[in-house]
Amino acid sequence: MYTDPLAYFITFRTYGSWLHGDSRGSVDRRHNQFDSPMIPQSKALAASDGDQLAHLAVVLTPPQREIVTAAIIGVCEHKKWRLLAVNVRTNHVHTVVSAVQRPEFVMNAFKAWATRRLLEAAEFEKGTRVWSRHGSTVYLFKEDKVTEKCQYVIEGQ
Repeated sequence: MYTDPLAYFITFRTYGSWLHGDSRGSVDRRHNQFDSPMIPQSKALAASDGDQLAHLAVVLTPPQREIVTAAIIGVCEHKKWRLLAVNVRTNHVHTVVSAVQRPEFVMNAFKAWATRRLLEAAEFEKGTRVWSRHGSTVYLFKEDKVTEKCQYVIEGQ
C-alpha cells in the first residue's frame, strides 16, 4: 500500500563541483534510473566536461553558505514546509524537509531562492551558474530513516 513520504532527503551540488567521469561516479540523463549503474570513472570524460564549463567551479565561502542557509529557511517558512535539517557545505547542500510538493519542486525552490539572495548580496554576477543541474531526491517513509538522515546532515559532514 502506498503512503506519502514523511520527508525528503535532498542534496544538490554547486556548479562544476562533480563532473561526469569523476572517480566517485556520476549520473547523466541516460544513467539516472533507480538502481542503475553510474557512469564509470574516466579521466578523459572529466577533462572534457571541465573544458566545457561556462566558468570556474563554484566554491561557496562562509558568508555565501550563510546566505544559502537563510534562503532555505526563508523559503520553508514562506511555503510552510517543515525543514528538519540543513547543512550548506562549500560544494553541496543537504536538507531534510517535509513538504506536500514533489522533492524536485522543493529543490528547485531552494536553488532559486538561494541564487536570488546571493545575487542580491552581490556575491555572484548575474548569469553565473551557481548550481549543477538537478540533484538527489530520496523519499523517506519511516521515522528511523528521517532521524538517520537528519543526523547525517547535522553531524556527518
